[in-house]
Amino acid sequence: MTTTVYRQHIEGFGTVTLAPVEPDRDLDLLYGWVTEERARFWGMREADRARVREIYAHLDALDTHHAYLVHRDGRPIALFQTYRPEADPIGDCYDARPGDIGIHLLLGPPDPQVTRRPGFTSDLLTVLIAFVLADPDCRRIVAEPDARNFRAVRRVVRTGFTLGPVVELPDKEAQFAFLERP
Repeated sequence: MTTTVYRQHIEGFGTVTLAPVEPDRDLDLLYGWVTEERARFWGMREADRARVREIYAHLDALDTHHAYLVHRDGRPIALFQTYRPEADPIGDCYDARPGDIGIHLLLGPPDPQVTRRPGFTSDLLTVLIAFVLADPDCRRIVAEPDARNFRAVRRVVRTGFTLGPVVELPDKEAQFAFLERP
């Protein structure tokens, strides 16, 4: 049985829920999503099923990193990850502060049963940011999309993030962006 850790209804959008990824149960879905061409910035396109399971089993075992399947009205629409930068190598790549929480978002592929209208990603991010800010220890949300992923960079700016440094990492050129707690 899936445990929902967060639920929010947005009028005109639907009910969004977050449930922790269960690597064995969710492997087919995760593998299908992270290995698609459209997920190239996720960095797992060449991974086989065993590697995808291994990665998410590792995340599941950590207290500082979490992966969630995001559902809208019961249908999976995204993979959302949070992490504590002080417990991740990324924390050494920027001016990390106490209370920072990092995020990663991968939208699922288009689903004919899930309508994506203008504002879809904006509404979804509203829910995900509310989820992260529900953690009273969170002082700032940190995003670091690949700088070549212009759509993701534009999206975080439109959402209210302030751009920070661009940092060359082994697997990407990270464009840091920060959203201060209101």
